Amino acid sequence: MTLIKSISGIRGTIGGAPGDNLTPIDAVKFAAAYGMWLKAYSQKEVLKVVIGRDARLSGEMIQSLVVSTLVGLGIDVIDLDLSTTPTVEIAVPLEQADGGIILTASHNPKQWNALKLLNEKGEFLDAAQGALILEIAEKEAFVFSEVDNLGTITRNDAYIDIHIDEVLNLSLVDAETIRKAKFKVVVDGVNSTGGIAIPRLLEALGVEVVKLYCEPTGHFPHNPEPLKEHLGDICSLVVQEKADFGIVVDPDVDRLAFISNDGEMFGEEYTLVACADYVLGKTKGNTVSNLSSSRALRDITLKHGGSYEAAAVGEVNVVTKMKSNKAVIGGEGNGGIIYPASHYGRDSLVGTALFLMLMAEKGGTVAELRASYPAYFMGKKKIELTPDLDVDAILRAMAKKYKNEDISTIDGVKIDFPENWVHLRKSNTEPIIRVYTEAKSQAEADNLGNRIISEIQMISEI
Repeated sequence: MTLIKSISGIRGTIGGAPGDNLTPIDAVKFAAAYGMWLKAYSQKEVLKVVIGRDARLSGEMIQSLVVSTLVGLGIDVIDLDLSTTPTVEIAVPLEQADGGIILTASHNPKQWNALKLLNEKGEFLDAAQGALILEIAEKEAFVFSEVDNLGTITRNDAYIDIHIDEVLNLSLVDAETIRKAKFKVVVDGVNSTGGIAIPRLLEALGVEVVKLYCEPTGHFPHNPEPLKEHLGDICSLVVQEKADFGIVVDPDVDRLAFISNDGEMFGEEYTLVACADYVLGKTKGNTVSNLSSSRALRDITLKHGGSYEAAAVGEVNVVTKMKSNKAVIGGEGNGGIIYPASHYGRDSLVGTALFLMLMAEKGGTVAELRASYPAYFMGKKKIELTPDLDVDAILRAMAKKYKNEDISTIDGVKIDFPENWVHLRKSNTEPIIRVYTEAKSQAEADNLGNRIISEIQMISEI
């Protein structure tokens, strides 16, 4: 079964049987559930929803289904067509819309797609709102509009450029400072919409761009999750081109990774660390990341005199904690930068501009910058779920086994040891248990992950 229904939306593989995979019937059903919820939530007679998609192969089909369903409910649609997740997020309030839907399965391979749901602020729905939509979908409590009350479709393909203008207008972004630095950057857009948006932003900032996989064909040239094992081509090209660094984004452009000038990974975890270093140097304040993110953000925040807090995994949880903590920057260790001065959403365009400002002002190489930060190494492993695996029982058993350590159970189980940590949680987007570890060396992080997996396997066999 590859249809995952969660509070943040619906995600699945294309084709197969309704209810088991993401079929046209499922796309219509959940778009209708969102539309019905939005009508009750807003209590307005005329509603407007922004729709955008990444370039994956099923995008145009799913887009047509979702747009037509909302029109059938009497809801007006602003159709951005090829776009990015953060672009849709900023478009919702700029259009004074009542919500938004992003058609993307983020880092998942090409057979996946999803409906990611936004509120009137352009932010992801909270748990209660998501649960209501799932309930409406389950009951199929849909009432469609009569012919004289159908919604309208307005197409607007200018929003990537509008998004870039919004980034250029941020007070901590100075295009002239970046332009004077004369950067040369390689961009891997994984043949999705990042190949449109990131080069345009860089060119607007006077950066020389070398494009790699920037045609939005939807044929991903490698696994689209921006991890080291998938990025050999850009690592080689950065060195070959004598570039200052490389930029990699996922298909919907909310995850950002850098390649150092020496062709080595800067580290997804350190994207947020570097951007926070720049922002905190200009704006005193606090930071937030999720439980699976590096301790390095905490260290940098304390260095700048701020306070750090950890939230449960999930963008909506991080945003909620950021608002309560009055964080000036936050995000997730997977390369997701949330900068409230722009908007409360992970945004690779904003992250790119902040990183360029940091490099322009500090000087030196990206490799030297990386070496200046606290050295932590992360392991990311996973356990495939099977029908007989009781995840909750496993997590309870692990929490009990390590009850004398610093334990958090707000999202799975995180065990903080003095020199390292492990976080175990069931994924919201894939049928797996994620096993994240961090330590002072890669070998130690990997060994800790392997040890914990062995212990879980022993528990599951009892």
